[in-house]
Amino acid sequence: MPKIDLTRRLPEARIPELPNPYFGKVRDCYDLPDGTRLLISSDRISAFDQILAVIPWKGQVLTQLARYWFDHTADIAANHVIGYPDPNVVHCKRVAILPVEIVVRGYLAGTTSTSILTQYRKGLRDMYGHHLPDGLRDNQALPQAIVTPTSKAFDGGHDEPLTADEIVSTGLLTKSQWDEISAKALALFARGQQIAAERGLILVDTKYEFGTDADGNILLADEIHTPDSSRYWIADGYQAALTNATRPPSFDKDVIRSWVVARCDPYKDKIPEIPQEMIEKTARVYIDAFEAITGQTFIPDTRGESPLARIRNNLAPFFTA
Repeated sequence: MPKIDLTRRLPEARIPELPNPYFGKVRDCYDLPDGTRLLISSDRISAFDQILAVIPWKGQVLTQLARYWFDHTADIAANHVIGYPDPNVVHCKRVAILPVEIVVRGYLAGTTSTSILTQYRKGLRDMYGHHLPDGLRDNQALPQAIVTPTSKAFDGGHDEPLTADEIVSTGLLTKSQWDEISAKALALFARGQQIAAERGLILVDTKYEFGTDADGNILLADEIHTPDSSRYWIADGYQAALTNATRPPSFDKDVIRSWVVARCDPYKDKIPEIPQEMIEKTARVYIDAFEAITGQTFIPDTRGESPLARIRNNLAPFFTA
């Protein structure tokens, strides 16, 4: 485990020499004149509709972890990646994200209002176009992995559960589009579960983003199988947790979130300053997750006076006059 250097952080990547900027919660992005895009992953961590802190190396961890999975699933689904000019940066094809969020679930788990566990506890057995049998326990494996799509909420709205029939009948996707992305999502999830199992992990559920390029081809985009988009459990300890009806051991990526919730109502109160030890602990969680999932050692890129200086140098070929 590398020593956590709290000075090596990337709070933002505002680079005026790059054109057409737009800034998300954790990514700073630029649309290039040739129709491609630069996605720069900052070290910002977001929760409760706001930025909580800046975590050293988080952007590099997530970019390289997504790279690992894009490389290991390219035979299943074509993706948006063109190259990686910097450890925090993806140079990619510009895609129009499809208006359906694709979540694949292999276990009766989750905490949100749209999760199948929440709905199952309410007595629902038919959801997302699937029928679940009676008698399933919390966190039990489903008979088979299922796709549970939701509408993509914009302007602060809420995601709403959808069925395949609703997606096609309302024109959100054509039938051929739905057939393609649902089949690819299930195949990607099966590959993810296979590789995770080899690492002593369980890939419980995950979210995929698909988009169309200028030629109408469907591409896998955003990120894949990272701790921010997926739920992982530690296989050693899962069965005991299931037997005892306790939470299975997992990557606790919510260490800062949990710290905040224990001290205030983050939607109403001012959030207290995050202490340095929590920032360092969160950085270690992300690094631990990278190494456990990939089986590789995480090597932080410490070139340049700062992460931003390094990124500026590596992206100089993309600068516009």
